[in-house]
Amino acid sequence: MRLLEPLQLGASTATNRLVFGPHVTNLAADDRSLPGRWVSYHAARAAGGAGLVVTEGASVHDSDWPYERAPLAARCADGWAELARRCHDAGSLLIAGLDHAGGQGSSAYSQRELWAPSRVPEVNSREVPKWMEGDDVEAVIAGFAAAAALAREAGCDGVEVNAGQHSLIRQFVSGLTNQRGDEWGTDRTLLARRVITDVRSRVGANGVVGLRLSCDELAPWAGITPEMAPAIAAELSGCGLDYLVVTRGSIFSIEKTRPDFHEPTGFNIDVCRAVRDAVTAAGLVTKVILQGSIVDTGQAEWAVGDGVCDAVEMTRAQIADPQLVAKLGAGTPERIRPCTRCNQTCQVRDARNPIVTCVGEPSSGRETEDPDWYVPTRSPREVVVVGGGPAGLEAARVAATRGHRVRVVEQAASLGGVAAVAGPGAPLVEWLIAECATAGVVLETGSRYDGSADLAPGTIVIQATGGRSGDRPYAVDPDADAVVDIAELRAGAASLPAAGPVVIFDPIGGPIGIAIAAELGDRAVLVTQDNIAGNELSRTGDLAPANVRLAQAGVRIERRSLLRVAGAGHVTIEDKYTAEQRDIECVAMVDCGFRLPTEPIAGAALRVGDCVAPRTILEAILEGRRAAVAVDRA
Repeated sequence: MRLLEPLQLGASTATNRLVFGPHVTNLAADDRSLPGRWVSYHAARAAGGAGLVVTEGASVHDSDWPYERAPLAARCADGWAELARRCHDAGSLLIAGLDHAGGQGSSAYSQRELWAPSRVPEVNSREVPKWMEGDDVEAVIAGFAAAAALAREAGCDGVEVNAGQHSLIRQFVSGLTNQRGDEWGTDRTLLARRVITDVRSRVGANGVVGLRLSCDELAPWAGITPEMAPAIAAELSGCGLDYLVVTRGSIFSIEKTRPDFHEPTGFNIDVCRAVRDAVTAAGLVTKVILQGSIVDTGQAEWAVGDGVCDAVEMTRAQIADPQLVAKLGAGTPERIRPCTRCNQTCQVRDARNPIVTCVGEPSSGRETEDPDWYVPTRSPREVVVVGGGPAGLEAARVAATRGHRVRVVEQAASLGGVAAVAGPGAPLVEWLIAECATAGVVLETGSRYDGSADLAPGTIVIQATGGRSGDRPYAVDPDADAVVDIAELRAGAASLPAAGPVVIFDPIGGPIGIAIAAELGDRAVLVTQDNIAGNELSRTGDLAPANVRLAQAGVRIERRSLLRVAGAGHVTIEDKYTAEQRDIECVAMVDCGFRLPTEPIAGAALRVGDCVAPRTILEAILEGRRAAVAVDRA
């Protein structure tokens, strides 16, 4: 298998061609140093077999403080040193990510001006940065060189310089953000060349130097384009790069750098192939690494084998399953926990300032806090899990893995609950079902739990019956047309008329209402109480793309609107601010509103997931694990 073959990077050799790449974790300390939890998070991927571990980008100069717990290179030596030891013990190379966010940073934490090549406002905050003086540019170059030397002294095998998203270096390379008339503007790659050259001199001949390069800013009127990228990549590779990672995105397309499941996987394949061809034609030994929503090892293997790249970055996939490489090496790729590309908890640059984790693997980011869920039990018990959604399946999987005898009872004809039919969770549900079967769980569908009378003494019952339709905050006329619950629609228990307008009532502003509206296209009238459709999608980076999809599909959006009546041939909405009411014609309405817990089951020792309080897959999985461990104490 080509993915598992060694990869030569200068004087160093990675044991395989799978990379755990740099990303924001928010695991650093308040003083911007690297504590044990940050080290353990990255080390878990090395222990899982990653050939190359590239750390979260550290700011190389104190003018840069892009998010609250952004590492500062000058304070990273101890964390880098401990992680280097653990990576090397596991057989992985450790590369320190080096960065300066420039005009895409924030002044909220540093309380000083942003630095950038030109006075182009930051897209999100609208803040106008400072036009960097020559001394500022030289200070940043020196910062990269000093950080590289510090990383090597700490034991890192090399460094990766960021010229991708949130990068000052990319801002100098791009015509979108570099409008200077001096040497730093007339020669836009000058800063990148200077940084690479100086970093190379400090890393030394035996160290690894990598570059993360945006090869498509998705702004062809002035930005870096796929047609320009091969020549830029070859030029910069010639300055002493051992590898180059092909990425995309700019100030106007942050959400396209690491998009969610709406974007096809492998979106950088074509430009990556062109970059590799250009580097090879120039006679350079720089290895080219593919990045871009690669979450399937089959696609990664194809890309290496077909000459697209020399290695593949599978970061989100290894957040979802730290043991991905080990499972691939063991010949069991089907047991790799899938990444659903939901971006719900692994993308952490938002107002909540959370730490990185994964809905399917909640212990990601909590390596120093969570227990070992799989320690064998000393007292195996009979366990009945009532409900076969994600919470119930995870409780069953972990309990059975620990040695309990587990049976799942699900009244529906299929397992997975709402997660199996709505949103991107179906692959995770399928994995959970397969893993339960492997662990010996008895799975009963179409079976109603009728109490504990026939249970063996000492049997533990875990309730995981999910949620139900919530109370309707609107009146329903007796002659009203179909009012359909979204869960029943997705499960196939209800349907919509084949023609005519359909109102989508979405008081939550999440992905489910947006999805059904986009599918219905110009038939859909989306009613939202917010000022923008899909308000909560800002957390996953899908807010702007979702509204683009709605516009392209022809969906009509009624903003700032409260639903008051579902009537015959119409619904009545009320303006949130003026209280003005008006009718909207429709043949049906889909209720995508809040849900409530199902009623408690008598005799259940433990309750997990939406039957406690309707929330997300993350809470369902986490509570399922906790219940599996609690069986010993119940």
